[in-house]
Amino acid sequence: MINISIPGYKELHLENLVLDYNGTLACDGRLIAGVRPLLEILAVDLRIYVITADTFGSAQHHLKNQPCELTVLPEGEQDIAKRDFVRGLGSDSCVCVGNGRNDRLMLKEAALGMAVILDEGASGLTIQSADVVATSIVGALQLLTNPKRLIATLRS
Repeated sequence: MINISIPGYKELHLENLVLDYNGTLACDGRLIAGVRPLLEILAVDLRIYVITADTFGSAQHHLKNQPCELTVLPEGEQDIAKRDFVRGLGSDSCVCVGNGRNDRLMLKEAALGMAVILDEGASGLTIQSADVVATSIVGALQLLTNPKRLIATLRS
């Protein structure tokens, strides 16, 4: 568990990290450099889930031997499926990271929602649903390994 007290905002008691794959952890289906070691570090304190439409069909291959559970969603209402997945884990214990329009509901539902803007871009609706916006997945994950950065961004 990661506990973070953010003055003038809220207390976070995070147990689960829920991540989108393409556009978030990966670019064109390939895991982004620097992600592997951060997932290993975060897996000490958080259960890690990757929930994806798997546009390129490569998530299982690239996440092999990573400390995470992969869920590939069928087409149709993926935004609702992602939100319901987070609800099933317990929204108050989740930090979620994504970039696509189908990630917006899970970011809004989570105790902490992070949008990332990478080469694929990010949905404007998803950015509006996020608590934090980062310009790299490495930077977003480092907010969890170095919570003082997160506190500096979200405090009142």
